[in-house]
Amino acid sequence: NVAKPHRNLIRLLSSGNYEVTTPLNFINGARVDSIDPVELIDVIEPATGKVICQMPESGTSDVNEAIKSSRQAQVAWADLSGFERGKLLSKSALLLKQKQEEIARIEVYDTGKPIQEARMDVQTAIDALEYYGGIASTICGQHFNLSNGSFGYTRREPLGVVAAIGAWNYPIQIAAWKAAPALAGGNSVVCKPSQFTPLSAVSLAEVFTEAGFPLGLFNVVQGGAVTGNTLTGHKGVAKVTFTGSVETGSKVMGSCARDIRHVTLELGGKSPLILFNDCDITNAINGALNANFFSQGQVCSNGTRVFIHKDIYEEVVGNLVQRTQAIKHGDPHHEQTKMGAMINPQHADKVMGFIERARQEGAEILCGGELVKMEDPVLHGGSYISPCIISEYCFDEMEISREETFGPVMNVYSFQSEEEVVRRANHSKYGLASGVFTNDLKRAHRVAAKMEAGSCYVNNYNIFPMEMPFGGFKQSGLGRENGTVTMDYFTQLKTVYFEMNDVDSPF
Repeated sequence: NVAKPHRNLIRLLSSGNYEVTTPLNFINGARVDSIDPVELIDVIEPATGKVICQMPESGTSDVNEAIKSSRQAQVAWADLSGFERGKLLSKSALLLKQKQEEIARIEVYDTGKPIQEARMDVQTAIDALEYYGGIASTICGQHFNLSNGSFGYTRREPLGVVAAIGAWNYPIQIAAWKAAPALAGGNSVVCKPSQFTPLSAVSLAEVFTEAGFPLGLFNVVQGGAVTGNTLTGHKGVAKVTFTGSVETGSKVMGSCARDIRHVTLELGGKSPLILFNDCDITNAINGALNANFFSQGQVCSNGTRVFIHKDIYEEVVGNLVQRTQAIKHGDPHHEQTKMGAMINPQHADKVMGFIERARQEGAEILCGGELVKMEDPVLHGGSYISPCIISEYCFDEMEISREETFGPVMNVYSFQSEEEVVRRANHSKYGLASGVFTNDLKRAHRVAAKMEAGSCYVNNYNIFPMEMPFGGFKQSGLGRENGTVTMDYFTQLKTVYFEMNDVDSPF
């Protein structure tokens, strides 16, 4: 259970029964009120449209206090051995596991996604803490034997304070994916969740405090663009790790460039999924559905451009439409619900705009793509969109084929040859993910090598093992999350040279 002073849930396992009565900033080991709020932000429960609290947007004084606290905590944290840091990360994983159901429910209230998905999201956060708890003690440099007994070595050292800015689709997962490697490397973290989903990052901060982390090592400041700009431009921040849109990511990168600050960006995508005619059709259909409809389609890596070989096109599309029409909305707290609410009405309108413009350009809507009025009156204030499939008439140059829709919208296209589909799949400014379904091993390797994307899934899709790096090519981002390589992005390399002989000089 969360700390007793901060229990603010009314635990009826349905939507519309949640209120927040405690502060959402977390600095120096405790929830605190904003010192100089810029404005009050309505925090909306997506499933119902109900305002669950009014959250102060953190101002300059709040950010200053969070960074000051984090800088002080980081010094002592960096002095610990990697093994000691790893033990506390592993302890926090155990504590988070004990609170998994509690925090999953918070995540549902925060995001509107079904409870089964929220449980998986918390599990991925647990996995991140456990994985980097094991990695922390292995962070090391190299030793070099040089001539005449001289030698050198490298050291992996912390950067300092890391600003972690999250997106609203996977708040607890993103917070943990950023915090775990940062803390393993000896850094401290100031986290700014999306203003739309502020709740679970504070729960994670409470877990870290309960695990025995130094006070101030993981702070949370809440707010929107004003808070984010203050944080990314702060002189006390050594690195920014950001997940979100390309538009905002480019602004974050520009802010970091002014002071030559480290930056990692995980941005948008319009990823291709290719189904060859030798694939296992049942697996391919399951993969295509998984590639498009988790979290109401609000997933950056989704394989929204599904290319289907002409020989199996009609069979696959027929089955996809049938399966998609069977996806039922419902209260996201109910176990049988397969699709929840869009994050807010504004985003729902944006997705519906993409669908309508595709229709106007000549695309055929095979199913869905409509606003759904829920039977339960409690849910009438939420925004729900029926999962949509748009046919091959949505040619590659249409807006719906080029731009990230970020909703439950799957585009299907037919193709004839491998060369053709690889060319079309790579015809995008994005390069986050890609997928291939085929039983031809040589083809799988060949196509994976040609995909201009940070990930390529073969005979599955949207799988994120902690051991494997995740990140994009092109405008989909810089750097990587997960895996051992991520430690390179949360540490800096120092080279040390030892001379074991007399020094000659021509002067």
